[in-house]
Amino acid sequence: MTRPLFREDPALLTFGATVTEVRERAVALDATAFYPEGGGQNGDAGRLRWDGGEVRVRDTRKGEGGVVWHELEDAGPEVGTPVTGEVNAARRWRNSGRHSGEHLLAQAFHRISPAFGVAAVSMRNPESTLDLHGDPSEADVRAAETLLRETLARTPLTLDTPTVPSAELHRYPLRREAKVEGDVRLVIFRDPEGVPFDVSACGGTHVPHAAMAAPVVVLRTERIRGGLTRVSFMAGEEAAQYLGGVYAESRALAQDFSIPVERLPERVAALTEERATLKGETATLRQRLAHTLVRQVPAREVGGVPLREVTLDDVALLPLVLTDVPRDEVVAALAPGGRCGVGSAREDVPAGTLLGRALEAAGGKGGGRPALAQGTTLEPEAFLEAVRGALLASRWAGQEA
Repeated sequence: MTRPLFREDPALLTFGATVTEVRERAVALDATAFYPEGGGQNGDAGRLRWDGGEVRVRDTRKGEGGVVWHELEDAGPEVGTPVTGEVNAARRWRNSGRHSGEHLLAQAFHRISPAFGVAAVSMRNPESTLDLHGDPSEADVRAAETLLRETLARTPLTLDTPTVPSAELHRYPLRREAKVEGDVRLVIFRDPEGVPFDVSACGGTHVPHAAMAAPVVVLRTERIRGGLTRVSFMAGEEAAQYLGGVYAESRALAQDFSIPVERLPERVAALTEERATLKGETATLRQRLAHTLVRQVPAREVGGVPLREVTLDDVALLPLVLTDVPRDEVVAALAPGGRCGVGSAREDVPAGTLLGRALEAAGGKGGGRPALAQGTTLEPEAFLEAVRGALLASRWAGQEA
């Protein structure tokens, strides 16, 4: 078993220990300040040094019987070697900030509604996640975020990590029931009067002051399997860096528009409205263009059927052309990339059937309804001729196809 120095003194980043077991590029120590991966939190990294050598610790994981395994970048020391361990401080504080941010944000949701219980968490990346029951709305999310922001700004919350017998857990206002027996480590953030803001059973590392996890920023929410809502958030320095980057980009964008940053939403709303107007006008113009393209091509009788053949330079016009067929006529259209189709205003000439027979000759695949069918041909130069051939061979004029 490895003595967990990371629990006894969370601020301890340098320590002495002895190698007790060795595996390929991994060692176990009799004591360690390296936190092993668990509870949604990454394991620590750092270095091990000994007389005559040193090696980088890439990750730290739990093993059987309370043993902590230190995964090494290269060959490590032998059993019995005294070593000095150095935990990567930046990684530890990032992980601790994420974990504390998760506890604090979960408590904020709990205070908005106890129905918003935690189902799962992950703090393995700067963008961490909290999976909640209860289907919180966007208003609930903003309320929780605001509650936490105001709490951290006005109330100094400090960390307390007592270990208590499971029989005494009823004395603590746990946010989640702790389903463990024996001694339980609690993570408590208290105000100056000793009143807890959040109490959770947890073995992870945390920042000594809740304000060090600020800001805690909700990025987005999404519905996931099991009826849960996944809340993506960032905390601490990573959140501050993210917000700083967003502000810098917003300021640059505002300068391009010659407006202050606070007027960006107004400008975006105006551009969105303008875009919708232009999109509608473009659609109208495209429809008019399709109408003109169809009617500028004279219809000719093929097997008793008036046929118009249209060649397009814009594939987006294809469905518009095929839905603007003159009465009692058929339109065959060819667009870039071998895209093709048939539109029919005749009950006796189903577009899908005609297209299928044309593609049998020209090569390709497609299908559709009696009034409109689209596909792709392998031989574009032969498609229109194949349509004419299908009309002549079938003698559809005045008959059921």
